[in-house]
Amino acid sequence: MKKIDIGPAGKLCITFVLAFVATAQSQTTPYPSMAPAEQYQMARDAEISMARSAAPPSVSQDAEILVLGQKGYEVAAKGSNGFTCLVQRSWAAGVDFPEFWNPKLRAPICLNAEATRSILPHFTSKAEWALAGLTKEQIAERIKAALHSPKFPDVEPGAMCYMMSKDQYLNDRAVHWHPHLMFFSAAVDPATWGANLKESPLIADTDKSENVTIFMLTVSKWSDGTPDKPME
Repeated sequence: MKKIDIGPAGKLCITFVLAFVATAQSQTTPYPSMAPAEQYQMARDAEISMARSAAPPSVSQDAEILVLGQKGYEVAAKGSNGFTCLVQRSWAAGVDFPEFWNPKLRAPICLNAEATRSILPHFTSKAEWALAGLTKEQIAERIKAALHSPKFPDVEPGAMCYMMSKDQYLNDRAVHWHPHLMFFSAAVDPATWGANLKESPLIADTDKSENVTIFMLTVSKWSDGTPDKPME
């Protein structure tokens, strides 16, 4: 296995998350501004189904489900196991992500209780700001301010999530990429976890703007049990 350069993709993940193994920052931004809001919306039942597909049914069937409304995420189904599943849009990524405004992006994710408390606020807040019409620069300022307030709490130990949906569309280049798990930490040197080293299966990237390191571990099957293609 060769070392993988996730570039700005990993930064999506904290912004999280969207392990978008993708486009170099030097690339011309293909989406310079936000598309009409309706292009980011989904039919409610389809969004609930896609959100649950982020994790195996044994996890997602009892999770709380969020869907994107007109002003931000709303609870569509109450949960009982501490997990929260939702479909991230492009705004979950860092503001330097070339596809920050890509309306096609859909990234189902299912966060455990620790990530729900400490990581989910990043996703929901940025969705609200984007739908309110803020620019990338304004969103960046909001993020900076939130990091010094209770709005964005410190990453809790044990925060993790599932991203195992076959329906994911992570960006125009990687599209589905691979099913994977993600683990969140306050910013650290990835090498202390053995990440990004030769023959290591663990991939990591640090988003300095949000003081978070995201570790990604690919798995062999999608959430429906079908096998993934081998990692190149």
